Amino acid sequence: MRVFLTGASSGIGAALACHYAAAGVTLGLAARRQDRLAELIAELPGEHACYALDVADAAALQAAAGDFIARYGCPDIVIANAGISVGTLADDADDLHAFRRVLETNVLGMAQTLQPFIAAMKARGSGRLVGIASVAGIRGLPGAGAYCASKAATITYLEALRGELRGSGVEVVTIVPGYIATPMTAVNRYPMPFLLAADVAARRFARAIERGTRYTVIPWQMGVVAKLLRLLPNPLFDAIFARAGRKPRGLDL
Repeated sequence: MRVFLTGASSGIGAALACHYAAAGVTLGLAARRQDRLAELIAELPGEHACYALDVADAAALQAAAGDFIARYGCPDIVIANAGISVGTLADDADDLHAFRRVLETNVLGMAQTLQPFIAAMKARGSGRLVGIASVAGIRGLPGAGAYCASKAATITYLEALRGELRGSGVEVVTIVPGYIATPMTAVNRYPMPFLLAADVAARRFARAIERGTRYTVIPWQMGVVAKLLRLLPNPLFDAIFARAGRKPRGLDL
């Protein structure tokens, strides 16, 4: 089996890489940090390809996809996992750069990761395209407008893509994680209910991908929370979350 994975250098991406490599899968691993990728590749069993790139760079992703297909064939699974998160404030002009960067990485980066493989998967009549979204895309959280908007967009994009590819043999899997213990969440200064270790989350993600689940929230408890959040009337939601903890601003993007 062959898997192409972005955001592979740390967090859930690295955990997924370790999980699949242990199962004998051939991997194409993409991330911005070449040094971290090289360290990861050195630790993994088997032969794998390494691509140091930014998912905001469509040309770089096209080149990586072409190289991987030429070397190993069309992947069975493509996982658009790369993502960034930073606190933002709508009234601060300095945060507009961060807002743009989050959208470029989380939304355009996902589309640019999946697109280069679609034609080859359709021609073969099989394959799974996987997008890693977030429960933050369910409702808008104050101080996290960029991240919430980006993840809401990815959920909707994947839903649209699933309809486009219906009947082609190519499946679309939307994974909506809650809190996972990664460098991204390590900076959070507020309670994170149902927090999962990255390796535990990776195993659950892989099971959902293997089943071809169209949409799943992991862990399931956060799925219950997400449904309850949808049901909250807007005035009550606003009153509760206006006082909630917020992600720090000003991280290096």
